[in-house]
Amino acid sequence: MRSLSFAAALALGTCLAAPAFADQHTNSQETAMDLTFERVFASPSLDGPSPRQAKLSPDGRYLTVLRNREDDRSRYDLWAFDRESGEWSMLVDSEQVGSGRELSEEEKMQRERARVGDLTGIISYEWTSNGEAILVPLDGDLYLAGLDGTVSRLTDTEESELNPTLSPDGNFLSFVRDRQLWVGKVAGEAAPITPQEGEAVRWGEAEFVAQEEMGRSTGYWWSPDENRIAVERFDESGVGIVTRAAIGATGTEVFDQRYPVAGSPNAVVELFVMDPDGGNRVKVDLGDNPDIYLARVDWAGDELYVQRQNREQTVLDVLRVDPATGESEVVFTEQAATEDYWINLSDNYKWLDDGSLIWWSERDGYGHLYRFNDGDWTQLTDGEWVVTKLVGVDQQAGRIFFTGTKDDVLAQQVYSLDLTGPGEPALLTDPAYTHSASMDGKGQTLLISRSNDDTPAQNYIADAAGQRLAWIEENALNADHPYAPFLASHRPTQYGTIPAEDGTPLHWEMVTPEMEPGKRYPVYFYHYSGPGPQIVNKGWNGALRQAIVDKGYIWFALDNRGSANRGVAFEQPIYRAMGSVEVRDQKAGAEYLKTLDFVDPEKIAIDGWSYGGYMTLKQLQADPGLYAAGISGAPVTRWELYDTHYTERYMGTPQGDAEAYEAASAIPDATKISDPLLLIHGMADDNVVFENATEVISVMQEGNVPFEMMLYPGYTHRVSGEQISPHRYNTVFRFLEHHGVTPPE
Repeated sequence: MRSLSFAAALALGTCLAAPAFADQHTNSQETAMDLTFERVFASPSLDGPSPRQAKLSPDGRYLTVLRNREDDRSRYDLWAFDRESGEWSMLVDSEQVGSGRELSEEEKMQRERARVGDLTGIISYEWTSNGEAILVPLDGDLYLAGLDGTVSRLTDTEESELNPTLSPDGNFLSFVRDRQLWVGKVAGEAAPITPQEGEAVRWGEAEFVAQEEMGRSTGYWWSPDENRIAVERFDESGVGIVTRAAIGATGTEVFDQRYPVAGSPNAVVELFVMDPDGGNRVKVDLGDNPDIYLARVDWAGDELYVQRQNREQTVLDVLRVDPATGESEVVFTEQAATEDYWINLSDNYKWLDDGSLIWWSERDGYGHLYRFNDGDWTQLTDGEWVVTKLVGVDQQAGRIFFTGTKDDVLAQQVYSLDLTGPGEPALLTDPAYTHSASMDGKGQTLLISRSNDDTPAQNYIADAAGQRLAWIEENALNADHPYAPFLASHRPTQYGTIPAEDGTPLHWEMVTPEMEPGKRYPVYFYHYSGPGPQIVNKGWNGALRQAIVDKGYIWFALDNRGSANRGVAFEQPIYRAMGSVEVRDQKAGAEYLKTLDFVDPEKIAIDGWSYGGYMTLKQLQADPGLYAAGISGAPVTRWELYDTHYTERYMGTPQGDAEAYEAASAIPDATKISDPLLLIHGMADDNVVFENATEVISVMQEGNVPFEMMLYPGYTHRVSGEQISPHRYNTVFRFLEHHGVTPPE
């Protein structure tokens, strides 16, 4: 259940032509507009431009980005910045070039799992190795864009070309079509290099749980010299089928979706190495146990490395594979940090030219970087903080770059460190902002995004010392910025901590409306609560929370134990105990709110989506009367209905840990819910399948327990869009108003 933070989720629905505003109020002698949900999700985005996938050309001259349109915030085009001339130009206009052809179901589902299902236009691209052209997937076909503005079409088929890529030297184009891997010369015809073996067998793709839960979206990997390709083959014939009725407004499509629920068989995954024409195919030895996860696959020079994770997700073996024979050996083994814990998969590693490895591990209780060289380990970073990303390595200069929480758990910074004699990391960014970053392959130029509570995301390129070289998008909050009309009513964010039952500090954030002395205000208590996302942070959080505050509500969120970026001891309490410690920590947040003299203690409403939707149900069941109302969006209601890799990581299996599953379920105590409940679900959800909603609906109806619901025909796990998003939030606040959770008069 990889989920987005509140801010990231909002960023996927913010732009259109601004409607007229009637309601205005005066603040500090300025005229301020109250935000409506319609404007929040309209174009142009109130966050300003949101460039994606910034990349440098191989020669470093050009910076390319995907930039969204002012009149359609969800549509992206390809732009290039010439660092010599200082000029921007559009390379590919997605409306002019695209065919408008509807995407295949496979590509739609891949986009859902990549959390880009509601974006249109160009969502990815890749430079050729010589820097003369760019591979652009668009509307299910492939195009090659030149720097002079020319665009040539490479494919024209009804089927989508999935996972397209160029070989390292740019001589071959490869993609997946009709369950096979296809390869061909860039300017020539492609042909399948793997067999077609029926509906249940796929080559070159990542299986469902790899895409949804493991952060692995591809199923094939080119060797650096283009002589060999490692290709995944998976067989889903043993995986259970969920009959997913994608109920739409004008009809219903039924899909038999292979969905491995907790405790059931996974797809059987194998790995082969072959020539670009499919010849000399050898099977990789992944061990005697077929019930494992193919976590990561990487080439380092002419050697192939595979990360093999056991089904329990407590052991990760790194294998070295001979690409000529498929024979493998274990290079080292990573164990879970403690007995009652799991291994969090990571992309924070890099094989270096000298054969050593930079590796991220939680072995000392916090996520840190290590160097593995000739069988010996050297710890590069340490302390009670975490490295959140290995950004890059400059092997020539002997420096590594990473983001982490060393200076502030709520504001990630970019750091560098001497690889040969690691000492104190050097801070490269401004502590007044929180940051994310990436680098070019040689680790010489930083691509940095920063924001804070009062500054939407700004993007720039910097040198290895962190000095800004040029803005990608300054996104200044000046008079021309889309958010400018609402600045006068923008409210600051406050931060604090409260102790959990064991004394662990829990971070919270709060935004309050302009309050009158003596009056008490309702609280919109947002939560996710599950493992993974860190909700409370000092970054820009979009306009939605300001719209909620404009309506007279206090916005509040708290990160409970089990959430990320606080170390093993902070995450561990949810082990075999989902729906327990998180409920108690969120309760502590509600009890804290009730001590504040400006909070109406009878008007605290909770709202969560996905894991947060599950948590709404568990919180209402655990503490009747504590909350005035609850909104449960797309909830998992019984963990036996959710997928293997996510659920078993924390809960084990229903067969081996039946009591834990029973205690975690939201079904047995559903009839105990006595506070107002609004249930929301997309009726075509392929992630938290609709059966999760129908089961709790049925139990509550059979128990004559009142509740309300809003179902969205045709929508998957992402119920969002220009009109749907405001509909959802207007529904939420009509529900709250109906039950008296309203601001003071």
